[in-house]
Amino acid sequence: MDKKHTFAYNKNRCSLIGGINVKKILLKAMRYGQIVEVMYISKSGEVTKRRIKVLQQYGESFQAYCFLRNTKRTFLIDSVLALIPVERKENLVI
Repeated sequence: MDKKHTFAYNKNRCSLIGGINVKKILLKAMRYGQIVEVMYISKSGEVTKRRIKVLQQYGESFQAYCFLRNTKRTFLIDSVLALIPVERKENLVI
């Protein structure tokens, strides 16, 4: 992925965050196998911060491996409050 960071904040809980299409960010992360950090609100109103790896996207939901729960989970796109790709730093061997 390019070096430019994409941060999105979903103030109104919709699939557009600050004019950025959440689906596009998720599809890009899936295509490149990139881990994404999300703030997510559950149906019960609980807000959690999770690191996920997007596996599939269908309609208004997506499946991802959740590192918080250590299992595959299904998420609603409209329940993503904020997301940012996690940048992996490579270790240099000298």
